Amino acid sequence: MSLKREREEIEDDEDNEDEVTVKFRRGRVVEDRRSRHCPYLDTINRSVLDFDFEKLCSISLSHINVYACLICGKYFQGRGQKSHAYTHSVQFSHHVFLNLHTLKFYCLPDNYEIIDSSLEDITYVLKPTFTKQHIEGLDKHGKLYRAYDGTTYLPGIVGLNNIKANDYANAVLQAFSNVPPLRNYFLEEENYRDIRRPPGDIMFLLVQRFGELMRKLWNPRNFKAHVSPHEMLQAVVLCSKKNFQITKQGDAVDFMTWFLNAMHGALGGTKKKPSILTKVFQGSMRIFSKKLPHPDLPPEEKEALLVTEEYQEQMSESTFLFLTLDLPTAPLYKDEKEQLIIPQVPLFNILGKFNGNTEKEYKTYKENFLKRFQLTKLPPYLIFCIKRFTKNNFFVEKNPTIVNFPITNVDLREYLTEEAQVTEKNTTYDLIANVVHDGKPTEGSYRIHVLHHGTGKWYEMQDLQVTDILPQMITLSEAYIQVNSPSLPVFFSVEELAVSKFPAHSLNTKKIFGAGQSSALDLESNLDTMLTPFF
Repeated sequence: MSLKREREEIEDDEDNEDEVTVKFRRGRVVEDRRSRHCPYLDTINRSVLDFDFEKLCSISLSHINVYACLICGKYFQGRGQKSHAYTHSVQFSHHVFLNLHTLKFYCLPDNYEIIDSSLEDITYVLKPTFTKQHIEGLDKHGKLYRAYDGTTYLPGIVGLNNIKANDYANAVLQAFSNVPPLRNYFLEEENYRDIRRPPGDIMFLLVQRFGELMRKLWNPRNFKAHVSPHEMLQAVVLCSKKNFQITKQGDAVDFMTWFLNAMHGALGGTKKKPSILTKVFQGSMRIFSKKLPHPDLPPEEKEALLVTEEYQEQMSESTFLFLTLDLPTAPLYKDEKEQLIIPQVPLFNILGKFNGNTEKEYKTYKENFLKRFQLTKLPPYLIFCIKRFTKNNFFVEKNPTIVNFPITNVDLREYLTEEAQVTEKNTTYDLIANVVHDGKPTEGSYRIHVLHHGTGKWYEMQDLQVTDILPQMITLSEAYIQVNSPSLPVFFSVEELAVSKFPAHSLNTKKIFGAGQSSALDLESNLDTMLTPFF
């Protein structure tokens, strides 16, 4: 009996879903007069509206025909006379509702559509859109915006809510949101909307949710100066088959590895077919591998085996999305003051792994190999993963070594093969994001340092907390993941800088500055103002 009643209610709800009060005159549809003169618009409470959470009815937990009450912010299903939204409107006198799928506004229980331009800010928060001109200007200015709640914020430098123990994912998502080509791709939904996926494939949900998160992080018209990644993380839990969860601390490098490969596959990428992920992050290297005899064998047998073809050095080509840097072993003993020394190592020392000469032994369950690496192609954006954790059967150990790294102009030319050194134009990188792990291996927390391109300032983000930070302080942290962008070209004269910014007027700049004139001053920020009168 109850099943029959439920079915009748659903059918009744579907029948009433499209019954908006409409008049017909001589075959034409005439909109209800009340649509443009709704008396309840002043009851809308924008301060309680939050569209970051999953679009489910708060009573039936259904995701079909969900409406948001714009007075209390709760979600309800349907609009028919027996629906939860209708009942809520009668019971609490809340009359203005928004369909979360069609983005149309309705007045209940009168059941007419509301048409009013003053509601556009609400639909923009629910579904932000970006023009090409807007995207091009994101990194060119550092304008502060004021949210509806009165707080000021920089788009892109926005805190992410830590629901319970998802700060490891927050830090990685923040890092990727500040990689310009990746961000620009996902800010325009048209770039990936038409990618075909097999029926029943859930992995594309990851792409959709990541795109939605990017647009919310860079939205200049937010109601609040922070974003909850709730829907994005639910997609992560579902698509990773619960390997990464909201309620359990995870490893940022493990999550990043899975995320890059899962997104590449969901965007239709394969080993041969590129995606935006491989276009941005993929490089290539040569791996020289030599099998080693078992250490327990007699010396005569070892020498005999080393002559055979199986134990000769083999070379293979491989691609990579990030480079893993190994830290030297941390000291076990305390110093004379009964304190552990925190060791330090320069970045270029651990980058020596890829110079083609440094050999390292790798052990498997049965065999041992001696390997060395050399880069053959550098990616547009380079990711370093500093290996801080070692796992065994009993516990996880963290290496606290501080890596001394420069913020700008990390030159990797010496780690390329001779052929690649000729072909690679840009081999220097600047740091744009730095993920840090603090505390114990299993109980620690994550934070991230991000460079805002428009202002040139660094910011530290840990969950909802956003503070500015000096670049000198970044190098003192226990860096775990670093994202590097191509270095900007260095101009040795004002003329070169002017020509780069105004190529169409290169002849005029020569007249202005004269030949051979040079300056060490950083005039790029003032150059637009200086040259405008001349063009």
